Amino acid sequence: MAGPRQRRRDSGFSLLGLPALVLLVATAAATLYIAYVLWPRWPGTAVTLDAPSLPITIGGETFNIEPAAIRQDIQRKPGTQTRVDLTYRWPSLTPPDPTQKPSVQNPVNPNERLFVTIAAADGALPPLERAKTIYPRYLAEAATAGPGGIAVRAFRDGTPYHGEDFVYDPDAPDHFFARCARSGVGNSGMCLYDRRIGEADITVRFPRDWLTDWQTVAHNIDHLLTRLHPPR
Repeated sequence: MAGPRQRRRDSGFSLLGLPALVLLVATAAATLYIAYVLWPRWPGTAVTLDAPSLPITIGGETFNIEPAAIRQDIQRKPGTQTRVDLTYRWPSLTPPDPTQKPSVQNPVNPNERLFVTIAAADGALPPLERAKTIYPRYLAEAATAGPGGIAVRAFRDGTPYHGEDFVYDPDAPDHFFARCARSGVGNSGMCLYDRRIGEADITVRFPRDWLTDWQTVAHNIDHLLTRLHPPR
């Protein structure tokens, strides 16, 4: 039979060892979790370019995107992403032929492509508000008539948008407006058309040369965005 002194010694050992045991278990659990997170995994099954449209959520909005239209392999997966980059043939608005790879000898012709970027807004000012409150600070006073009757206002020299023009539908400026560079590589410059859907920002890039038929450009962009994000 253990005496009082032995019982006190055993009890003291238990009380002193308990915190160390808890710390040991917690350390082991943390180590296992870190190892699980950092352990390399085999990538999931790759999405083929001819697969059906992928549901991709950006800024809380779900877009149905054809895999062949997605420019970056890492973005070619369903689920939530912060950004996706797309390209479409013009004027068919179909994804590029996956069997025709661009090369130095056969580069992509920017005059035959419509480029689209969808990214989370992350608190940025909506495009329409930017056009109404920011751009006017840097624009020249008078607008001139551009190709097809589109209105053109130049950004002043020495401003953040030096070398660009603000173009818009004179009858419905809130519906179609864009910033267009005055020079480019292989064309007369590129235009940036911005649209906000929910909390997702869409930027469409197209050659300035297309402004000669800007009504068709505006219609086709509307059609493409409706296809990517059908109205609820």
